[in-house]
Amino acid sequence: MNTRRVTILIAGDIITLGLVTAYGFTSHNELGSAGWRMLTTFLPLVVAWILVSPHLGVFEAARLSDFRQLWRPFWAMVLAGPLAAWLRGAWLKTSIVPLFVLIISGVSALALLAWRFLFWLIFIRLRKGYG
Repeated sequence: MNTRRVTILIAGDIITLGLVTAYGFTSHNELGSAGWRMLTTFLPLVVAWILVSPHLGVFEAARLSDFRQLWRPFWAMVLAGPLAAWLRGAWLKTSIVPLFVLIISGVSALALLAWRFLFWLIFIRLRKGYG
C-alpha cells in the first residue's frame, strides 16, 4: 500500500476520533462551551490509538485489503479505550468512571469500524474494479 493511502487512513482515524470527541461533548450539551477542554479527551484518544493500533496490524497493507480483517481496528480501539481513559484521568488528576471507559471505547470502536469500512470500500474495493 502506498504512503498516500496510509496517510489518508491515519488522517481519517484522527478525524474520526475528533468526531467522537465532539459527539461526546454534544451529548452532554457542552460543545459550545467546551473549547480547549475537548483536548483532554481527544489527545488521550489519539495517543492511545497510536500506541495500541500498530500492534494489532491495523496499518498493514495485506490486512487493509482483506474485508475479513475489519475487526482489527474495532478491537484495537476496544483495547485503546481504557488506556485513553487512564491517560485522561492522569492528565486531569481525576478518577476514571468505568461507564465512561465503556462508552468511549465502544463509541470510538464503532466509529473507527465505520470509517475503516468506508476506506476499504472506496480505496480497496472500488479501486480494484477501476484500476
